[in-house]
Amino acid sequence: MYNNVLDVKGIKIGQVEDREGLTGCTVVICEEGAVCGVDVRGAAPGTRETDLLDPINMIQKVHAVVLSGGSAFGLESTCGVSKYLEENNIGFDVGVAKVPIVVGAVLFDLAVGNPKCRPDIAMGYKACEIASKTELKQGNYGAGCGATVGKIRGPEYAMKGGIGSYSIKLDNGLVVSALIAVNALGDVYENGKVIAGVMDNDKTKVLNSYEIMKNGLTKGGFNIDNTTIGVVVTNAKLTKAECKKVSQMAHNGYAKSIFPIHTPHDGDTIFTMATGEIETDMTLLGSLATEVVEKSVINAIKNAEGVKNILAYKDLI
Repeated sequence: MYNNVLDVKGIKIGQVEDREGLTGCTVVICEEGAVCGVDVRGAAPGTRETDLLDPINMIQKVHAVVLSGGSAFGLESTCGVSKYLEENNIGFDVGVAKVPIVVGAVLFDLAVGNPKCRPDIAMGYKACEIASKTELKQGNYGAGCGATVGKIRGPEYAMKGGIGSYSIKLDNGLVVSALIAVNALGDVYENGKVIAGVMDNDKTKVLNSYEIMKNGLTKGGFNIDNTTIGVVVTNAKLTKAECKKVSQMAHNGYAKSIFPIHTPHDGDTIFTMATGEIETDMTLLGSLATEVVEKSVINAIKNAEGVKNILAYKDLI
């Protein structure tokens, strides 16, 4: 096992980042198609084709999920993914063409690096070209390149977020994994303790965003420079409705590892992709999804590297 999302057979991951702009995109490809559902909990989302995933709608499978920086501008990267897939004859056959079914979500990182550098068609296309079945880098890669956490006092006191992954395999062959780009307004917790978030004036200590809010010490109100986005990937046999339910339950992993979460200033979103190999119980599956999301968030933080004047978990330990 790779102990990450690549443990699911048929999945490839491509990541590209712009180190000057401090932004990037991550693409999760399933060339054979995966049944997919989504649940959006944050109130400031930026997404592509999420209506398509409603269980009452026709299309059953997607060929790629894109996680991108760049706010709404970053949705352009999904077009590069669609272009690559079409050129490689991957998509939903409509007779006269194969139409790639590409869904995605974006996070806000424009204030971290160069706001004019955004994931575009070329970046999405390149991410597909270099997609791998065996290698996945965590931390400051792909959509995690410009991610930050703990912005209740403004971006100058934030810490570095990133992208992280974790997977679980049971004896019956069931694999449940997650890939999460962590860019939250709130703090990140492990075992009830804040491990990354808003910093004190000297940037030597991590504070508590919830306590700061209760004491009315926020700087200039809240901001929109946030959003945690990700995908749960499993080899379970699921319907679209069941994928949506797994996504709903998987948000508990956000709630266990990030607080505050699902705020008016986050666009928190989780997709679920199912490749259809193993029969399983939904309660078990949703519980496993919660665990892998939680641990993916923590891995994102622990693999992140500091950039500019933004410190990372590694800098403090």
